[in-house]
Amino acid sequence: MKVNHIMSKNVVTVEMDDSLGKVKDIFLNNMFHHLLVVEDKQLYGIISDRDLLKSLSPRIDTAAETIKDLAYLNKKVHQIMTRSPIVLNENAKVTEAIALFNQHKISCIPIINDDSIPVGMLSWRDIMRVLIKKT
Repeated sequence: MKVNHIMSKNVVTVEMDDSLGKVKDIFLNNMFHHLLVVEDKQLYGIISDRDLLKSLSPRIDTAAETIKDLAYLNKKVHQIMTRSPIVLNENAKVTEAIALFNQHKISCIPIINDDSIPVGMLSWRDIMRVLIKKT
């Protein structure tokens, strides 16, 4: 089975110069944990909700929030993203994805086409959903 049969095709992207405030809003309003970072449709990085939480002040959105805390929201995506993420081509086999999950401490894999344009996202949960249906 190929990864393009089980990947999530809802690809949400941000650009390198987008603010962390924009990223925060996207994460708050959606049910996913990773955003792909693109420029001219090409994949350059990935940013997770954990990356964002590590970069922001814990006082944001509290009564103790200061102007300095809010300044963190003006930081840019390229300052905290993971560059050159591990990827798979959309025609890769699911077994290749499993091998990557076992070799690296990652929870999702961006799926790209032959032009290196992101076309999906594969998580280990996607694989587990398929496995449970087959048993």
